[in-house]
Amino acid sequence: MRILVCEFVTGGGMPPDAPIPASLAREGDLMLRALVADLLEVPGVEVTVTRDARLPPLPPQTWSAPVRSITVTDPRESWTLWEHLAREAEAVWPIAPETDGALERFSRMVEAAGRRLLNSRADAVAVASSKAATAAALSEAGLPVVPVRRVGTLGAGGPPWDGPWVVKPDDGAGCIETRLIHDRSEWDRWRGMADRSGFVVQPFQPGTPASLSMLCRDGRAWLLTVNRQTISLHDGSFAYGGGIVGGMVPSPALSGLAQGVAAALPSLFGYVGVDVIARPGGPMIVEINPRLTTSYAGLRRATGLNVAAAVLDLARDPPVPPKPVERTEPVLLTLEG
Repeated sequence: MRILVCEFVTGGGMPPDAPIPASLAREGDLMLRALVADLLEVPGVEVTVTRDARLPPLPPQTWSAPVRSITVTDPRESWTLWEHLAREAEAVWPIAPETDGALERFSRMVEAAGRRLLNSRADAVAVASSKAATAAALSEAGLPVVPVRRVGTLGAGGPPWDGPWVVKPDDGAGCIETRLIHDRSEWDRWRGMADRSGFVVQPFQPGTPASLSMLCRDGRAWLLTVNRQTISLHDGSFAYGGGIVGGMVPSPALSGLAQGVAAALPSLFGYVGVDVIARPGGPMIVEINPRLTTSYAGLRRATGLNVAAAVLDLARDPPVPPKPVERTEPVLLTLEG
């Protein structure tokens, strides 16, 4: 099987007129290397990747078998190149952010080309790419989710809850532009600094930041690990620094959340990450990542499972469900240089 793997940040998706942030490139390479290594262990799989010319080439010893690497010299032509490569492949695995509709656009492109999309379908990506739409869908399904309001819909009174609050882009990924707002005066200053119509606000939820790494198909979920996240706060801005893959016990409540998310969005497929806040009163869902997350880089060591091979098995008709995770060895994952 010929598979195109496109990691958006390192594969030509970043604007051509600015350097690629080193932290984003490191995070992208972590996921790319882990995914391709897993795919190459599957008999008969051939992998093509794209690589931004502004980044060092991937060393040939990175993987156990040769990988076709296409250099992107002009990011303005990336989408044309990706569409061409997608039509050459039998399956496509995008790793792209939800920001500016990138992941949804990629998913629709693959679907239009008639190729196997090794990711959630575009309609699920469209919902999960919006914090507000995600909260509405999960709330309607009766799941515990942190409330969300679009900033552009709020009047002069501000959020309908007492502070503090968390503000972030509705289609943001990670902790980019995510801030803690303590009170009404700080809210007024933040809102008046720029156009905030594309942002959402949520009541701050004290607890332990965590994420679920799971596989999905047709409304079913297979929970792989529960990961403890490292989230720091500096001058009001949140930053994601990695965490411990498999660092928390998959309790019945968390397993129930995984099943509930898959049932609420049955077009979720393959690897899915769900950010949650673990609290004494029960976990609450923050958002859904309908794509590979950084935690993927530690899953093989943590579980012994080749997750990419498991996704290919789920893509079969009829699907082959993954084997249960029998043991978990916590793996520290850091994004520091």
